[in-house]
Amino acid sequence: MIPPNSPGSTSRRTALETVSGLLPYLWPRGDIRTRLHVVGAILLLIAAKVATICVPLVYARAVDRLSHNDPTHMLAVPVGLIVGYGLLRIATGAFGELRDAVFSPVKQRVIRVAAMQTFRHLHRLSLRFHLDRQTGGVTRAVERGTQAIELILRLGIFNIVPTLIETLMVTAVIWTLFDWRFAAATLTTVVVYVGFTIAFTGWRIGIRRKMNEVESEASTKALDSLLNYETVKYFGNEGHEARRYDETQARYERAAVRTQVSLNMLNIGQSTIIAVALAAIMLMAAQGVASGKLSVGKFVLVNTYLMQLYQPLNLLGFVYSSLRQSLVDLEQMFRLLGEAEEVEDPAIPILLPARLEDAPPAEVRFDGVKFGYQSNREILHGVSFSVQPGGRTAIVGPTGAGKSTISRLLFRFYDVNDGRVLLDGRDVRDYSQESLRAAIGVVPQDTVLFNDTIRYNIAYGRIGATQAEVEHAAQLAQVHDFVMRLPEGYDTRVGERGLKLSGGEKQRVAIARTILKNPRVLILDEATSALDTHTEQEIQSALRTVATDRTTLVIAHRLSTVVDADEILVLVDGLVAERGTHRDLLATGGVYARMWAAQSEEEAAQGHVEAAEGPRSLASAGRAELIKAQ
Repeated sequence: MIPPNSPGSTSRRTALETVSGLLPYLWPRGDIRTRLHVVGAILLLIAAKVATICVPLVYARAVDRLSHNDPTHMLAVPVGLIVGYGLLRIATGAFGELRDAVFSPVKQRVIRVAAMQTFRHLHRLSLRFHLDRQTGGVTRAVERGTQAIELILRLGIFNIVPTLIETLMVTAVIWTLFDWRFAAATLTTVVVYVGFTIAFTGWRIGIRRKMNEVESEASTKALDSLLNYETVKYFGNEGHEARRYDETQARYERAAVRTQVSLNMLNIGQSTIIAVALAAIMLMAAQGVASGKLSVGKFVLVNTYLMQLYQPLNLLGFVYSSLRQSLVDLEQMFRLLGEAEEVEDPAIPILLPARLEDAPPAEVRFDGVKFGYQSNREILHGVSFSVQPGGRTAIVGPTGAGKSTISRLLFRFYDVNDGRVLLDGRDVRDYSQESLRAAIGVVPQDTVLFNDTIRYNIAYGRIGATQAEVEHAAQLAQVHDFVMRLPEGYDTRVGERGLKLSGGEKQRVAIARTILKNPRVLILDEATSALDTHTEQEIQSALRTVATDRTTLVIAHRLSTVVDADEILVLVDGLVAERGTHRDLLATGGVYARMWAAQSEEEAAQGHVEAAEGPRSLASAGRAELIKAQ
């Protein structure tokens, strides 16, 4: 549910629009329990304010009784008033605490639902959005947004709103017990105070926004640097990274100082307004006592009311500043919710059978596909080909030819600009994204694992898989024996992005994960190009196992891995330059033949180097295994 007044727009929202975006969460349709909690909290809030208003009245009456010389009044009536005063004070605090207790489930539910909707929406957004954004900044915006909801509900609903209610009630009581001058002075003070606070805080909000932006930048740079820990070490750029981070922190320091100083100036102005108004109204009351128009109790009453009223007003600067900042933070989260989904399901999506056990292998067909990541730069210029059910088609070509783009279009990370991508004879845009992606398994070149156990990473292919199923998939991927040699077996944690495993080990885990998924279509996106020749040969054996009886699309850099493909497509500059079997393409003597000759020479030279360094390589491998075991 995208909040009202944000129909997919990322433009800046007003404070009223941002606050109104919370209303559907506070009053959810069909959720009677939550609505009852909201109503109960409002009733308790009103009861607390009524008790608060009655406290000074009872206190002033007791003062008037005590000011008489008749001792009988001191023995009877004041005791009752003082007891009543105490009970009202208890009621004020108790109603306030009960209000918070009743509203707490509502507040936590709103935070949870808003955070979950944002999280789900981020996963629905296209790959283009995530490539254009920095992950650290996005997660920080969500974190600040959920914290902002808590502050808005706590300070806005249970501080500003009650203070406004109390102001109106106090003004009415003062007008009734005194005269219009006292009421006008009280109301004027509140209006001037609020107006000054809003105007000054409106100026401060720009400073605070700048501080937030710099903080997000610092957080993102730190995260990016730590995620690329190895790269930093490879080039010895720790000092450079520290300087970049410190430059951002220095800008944050300056922005934070400006924010604090402006807050101090705001507090001084608010204190001055309250002090002047309090002195003026007390002077009016003192003159009334001197002239005999007011009793001492009335003097105490107006003083108590004003002190009672100005105490929450004195916090209004902090409250309003916090609310304004919270609105900025919430606005950022709502802007994320307002990001339009580039890839959407049709109104009535078709469910595609996903698992190989549910349906036979699928047919894949590209029909005149044109696509570009940017409108002014087309990558594919009318690509057409088909992969028969259970067939194996390879796509090769130089870097930048558009090979990986084809896999992204089939997986529907993007939609084509022209033409069609078909699966089982239907446009992939007709299927639900969930069922489409469930039917396609991908083994990428760069396998990224979760910082969890090997069991979790394999079972991620099918959440809820049994240990036996996980081990069977691992055996087919030829990784089970390696896992069993580890001290903790399948409970071994793989580290951030799987950095505790070698490239070959990570690839085997990725293959096991895909085997467990059991998809009808398999995409091997340069799955072995980053591995050495020996490891590649072992991985290829596992890949042939997982590709059995599946429609397979192989995107390859090394031509030796695709010689057994049913058809090989040579992609050059976004066009299919050649197609045919390995033997046919060699006989043609075109682009493929030249690529094969170049790679054969390169591999032959590499083979001579490996033969010469064999003993040293084996020793190095032994040391690596020993270090890993330790």
